[in-house]
Amino acid sequence: MRGFEGRVAIVTGSGQGIGAAIAQRLAQGGARVVLNDVVAERVAEACSKLGEQGYQAGYVASDIATTKGAQELVEYAKKTYGQVDILVNNAGIAKDRYLVKMSDEEWESVIRVNLSAQFLTCRAAARAMMERQYGRIINIASRAWLGGPGQANYSASKGGVVSLTRTLALELGKFQITTNAIAPGLIDTPLYRQLKPEVQERLAKTVPVQRVGTPAEVADAVAFFADDDAGYLNGQVLYVCGGRSVGSY
Repeated sequence: MRGFEGRVAIVTGSGQGIGAAIAQRLAQGGARVVLNDVVAERVAEACSKLGEQGYQAGYVASDIATTKGAQELVEYAKKTYGQVDILVNNAGIAKDRYLVKMSDEEWESVIRVNLSAQFLTCRAAARAMMERQYGRIINIASRAWLGGPGQANYSASKGGVVSLTRTLALELGKFQITTNAIAPGLIDTPLYRQLKPEVQERLAKTVPVQRVGTPAEVADAVAFFADDDAGYLNGQVLYVCGGRSVGSY
């Protein structure tokens, strides 16, 4: 891997957890990073931490599930650093509930944040990338796109991310823009830590490697797709799930 010197990366949902780890990993590789989160205080703190380590980073606290918010994010990157080379769509929420109990709001909000926002940021960033005939788009899906009880909204949104990724790979490849997806399984995030210890233990046992993953392991997978050397990897889904996507796990 060559690193990311001279590259500008946008990472959505990077105020904490997986997104913050991705921003950290790309910055360590030499990229100038633009962070994004809907919670201003959270993303400002994450950006400040990168700055304290000597990395070049900025942030935009916008709602990327709106056209205005997605465009503001991309325009900030272009205005501040002159270009957009890497887009990592990580922002997402979960509102699990069984189908007959799921409200319209629970369905629509998850689709909006997890899928519509990715479409909007991809559209905005792709225009900037096409100008330079280069780009790396990495969309964070989930192993849950394969289906999960109580996750009709979440699974559908992540399945949409996979389909969006495959379609953009076909459309944008001729501009030397690759589009790939990462499908994490159980990852040690703030959301996961909210679960009761006994639930965490039970879930960890469902993973073939008998543990949950770390945000850094997802970040390493993102770095793999974002590298210059990954120019022939396009339209692929990489599972970071300890084998949980295999068979009946």
